[in-house]
Amino acid sequence: MYTLIKTISPRSLLVEQLPALVISIVIAETFYKFHSFTLECLAFLATWFVIDLALGSLLKRPEKR
Repeated sequence: MYTLIKTISPRSLLVEQLPALVISIVIAETFYKFHSFTLECLAFLATWFVIDLALGSLLKRPEKR
């Protein structure tokens, strides 16, 4: 996690990661009730990964000419 934060610019963290993080937290708090911290944490991280992947592909989509 430390390496991730140090290698990504602050602007990139705010523009790309913060929206994915907030959406993932909302989804996790709303839907994930596994009664196990470990399972909920893993599900949250997987959700963050998928949402970050989706947002990244949308933001980096090539423009049509």
